[in-house]
Amino acid sequence: MPVSVSEMVLKIVLLFLVLMGVLAMFGKLHLLGFGNGRRGRKPAKCPSCGRYLIGSGPCPCRSSKKKG
Repeated sequence: MPVSVSEMVLKIVLLFLVLMGVLAMFGKLHLLGFGNGRRGRKPAKCPSCGRYLIGSGPCPCRSSKKKG
């Protein structure tokens, strides 16, 4: 029994939507380890000067090397 083009397109669209739903569930559960894990947290700031801390190093205001 031959399948019409419209039935084939419908099957492809439904398969795509199901796969997108499954990927969305994995993304919500963080089972695959994706995401940065910082959702809902505020960015870190230096307690003395208030600059945003980028990376794991110390803040430039607390650096032992002073320019000048």
